[in-house]
Amino acid sequence: MKFPKKIRTYCPRCNTHTEHSVSIYKHGQRRTMAEGQRRYLRKQEGYGSKRKPEQKRLAKVNKRITLKITCSQCGYKRHILNERLKKVELVEVSR
Repeated sequence: MKFPKKIRTYCPRCNTHTEHSVSIYKHGQRRTMAEGQRRYLRKQEGYGSKRKPEQKRLAKVNKRITLKITCSQCGYKRHILNERLKKVELVEVSR
């Protein structure tokens, strides 16, 4: 799906419709010192196999894409949750 690089939408901080720049959200690296990650790594180590079996067939073939929009006036960032898409492409819109 093609999505414009700039959209005009409502900004809650400016309280008006402003131009927003669009980018695809990418999650950061997981914290290795977080309690859940430490617990996961502790269960993984040892001579046994993995704690959960690896999935052979995946039920879904596409991911839910999250778009990050940034207000050009105040710099307020927020996320837009999209439907399931195989491919997202950001394009310049010429008017």
